[in-house]
This record gives sequence, C-alpha cells and structure tokens, in this order.
Amino acid sequence: MPKGYIVVSYREAPDDENLGKYAPKALEAMTNAGAKFIARGMPVATFENGLEHRTVIAEFDSTDLARAAFTSDAYQAAFALLGDVERDVRVIEGLE
Repeated sequence: MPKGYIVVSYREAPDDENLGKYAPKALEAMTNAGAKFIARGMPVATFENGLEHRTVIAEFDSTDLARAAFTSDAYQAAFALLGDVERDVRVIEGLE
C-alpha cells in the first residue's frame, strides 16, 4: 500500500505567538497518529509561481491514516490554537 502525505502550504505567515502555542500540540497529535515529518520551514528556493511561505510535509503509512490524523479531535484542537490563518492542505498518495 502506498504511503500517504499531508502537504501544508501557508498562504500567509502565522502569528508567531499562535504558532508557538500550536506547534507542540500539532506535533504531538500528528506523531501520535503515526506521522513522520519529512520537511518543514521556509523554502530554500522557489521557481515558476512558487510562494515564499512556510511548508510542512508529513508522511504516514497510508492516505487513510493521513486523513484520519488531520481530522482527529487532537489535531483539530491544536489547529484552533493557530488562529485565523489561510493554508492549502492536501493529502496525497506516494508513488510506492
């Protein structure tokens, strides 16, 4: 079964204080759900229409587990701490 990935691209910078509250709770919720964080932070370079915004990629054993982690009560409680921020969140299937 192919792995599943959550890819989050922020469309605006989150408030630093809110990010500080959100990050440890989100990390706990996602790792408890089986996430392995592949990358997170600001881009080193962007091309074409790339945006200079924070991006996070988390790997799961399947897309079902990725979707369940994002919609879980634990993650949604953490997300509420982030405040009003616009993001693009996708669950995608790995190639293998």
